[in-house]
Amino acid sequence: MAAAAAASAAASAASFAEGSPCWVDASLPDVEAGKRFYGELFGWTFADPAGGAYGGYTQAYSRGRNVAALAPKPDGRMPTVWGVYLYTSDAYACAARIRAAGGQMVMDPQPVGPYGTAAMAADPGGAVFGLWQPGTHHGFEAQDEPDTYCWAEVYTRARDAVDVFYANVFGYVPQDQDDSGSGVEYRVWSPPGSFPGPDTAVLGRSLITDAFPEIMPAHFLVYFAVPDCDRAVATVQRLGGRVTADPFDTPYGRIAVVADNQGAVFALLSEPPAEQPSQERPNAHP
Repeated sequence: MAAAAAASAAASAASFAEGSPCWVDASLPDVEAGKRFYGELFGWTFADPAGGAYGGYTQAYSRGRNVAALAPKPDGRMPTVWGVYLYTSDAYACAARIRAAGGQMVMDPQPVGPYGTAAMAADPGGAVFGLWQPGTHHGFEAQDEPDTYCWAEVYTRARDAVDVFYANVFGYVPQDQDDSGSGVEYRVWSPPGSFPGPDTAVLGRSLITDAFPEIMPAHFLVYFAVPDCDRAVATVQRLGGRVTADPFDTPYGRIAVVADNQGAVFALLSEPPAEQPSQERPNAHP
């Protein structure tokens, strides 16, 4: 049984290309409040909090499958935020590449019990992301379906440095997207060895323009798929959250950017009707 479980975990982990988002979690002041919010918004259920050695980390499930986690902030000065973890087969080697490419390690790789090895890094523009080298916890058991993770993108002011950084660290293959008149440059990244474009892309890169507040830091934005974007936005508001970008249509679907009732920002995406096939990856700029 143990060997079979290990083989299953390895097979699941192998489905992630190097540098692909494989996990997301929210750092919150109040995990119980987060469970109520996301339980109603997405229908998630939750495991009991992990023991003290793991800081009360709480796994979230959609239809019985592991899709995200909520974590209590160990320090109130830390941001309330959704974070994304990028898959790596070797967190220590990846950390060395990050340093060599001009990034910084916020937290050096460290084992998390039998579950895997985690690290936190910042790119040259200051956007923070995680690394995850799986052990028994391989990452998403479900994604790209309603009420689960479906996309992420980095917002930066340091376009050129960031583009070179991710190419050097993860070998991403870029493709610039038609901005459809928005005036905002947008790029998607595909894993090395793949044909670049929306069909293979694992991550997006957008720019922090003058439309954003000057104090806005570089950051990653995590998207969750929902059946109906407008209905999900109404639920966010009813639960005490707020809307930072009202629902708008894109070739990839209808998008809104919202914050939960504790301030963690994320995006909602409902796919376009079948008769309007998607042509681009989402970009949260209206």
